[in-house]
Amino acid sequence: MPIIKSGDGECDAILESSKLMLVAARTAPKTLGIDDVITLIVYGEEKEAIAKKMYEIAVERNDEGFKRDAKNVEDSEAIVLIGIRGGKSAGINCGACGYKNCVEFEERQKVIVRDFIGPTCIFKALDLGIALASAVRTASLLNVDNRIMRTIGAAALKLNMMPEATIAIGIPLSAKGKNIYFDRQYSRLPAK
Repeated sequence: MPIIKSGDGECDAILESSKLMLVAARTAPKTLGIDDVITLIVYGEEKEAIAKKMYEIAVERNDEGFKRDAKNVEDSEAIVLIGIRGGKSAGINCGACGYKNCVEFEERQKVIVRDFIGPTCIFKALDLGIALASAVRTASLLNVDNRIMRTIGAAALKLNMMPEATIAIGIPLSAKGKNIYFDRQYSRLPAK
């Protein structure tokens, strides 16, 4: 009789759950129905590469938040990355990006300032938020522990895992006896 041990079954379930999270992000409502959301599941060596990059950023910036989150990544089974092509405008001419109109916004050279590439269309950023909310709701309904982390997305972009994205956010996933993403200790150090 075949046997699936709890650790193996839970890991398989997390990977299946992460696929359902991608569906939730894809089908989430988007501004004008235009889909500029990008998704990716990361585990194994690639997940460890993200944790390593996060530790490097923590040292470079003297930032305990990146270090704390890197430990969470190491202790997670997988990560769902959700990004957005934020350099494209929604064509609404709202001015929230700081430019007179969408044409002026799109003509601006996009640059990476620190973690993400800007400027970013506010409506694309809102679409990213809705996709993230849909994905984590799906994980929660499936009883998979998760937490939205910008630090993961920043490291993934530095590793060129989502070359089309201007912003990426990571959602680590785990199934432990206690949720590893809460009750975390960290003290904010002054910025360099």
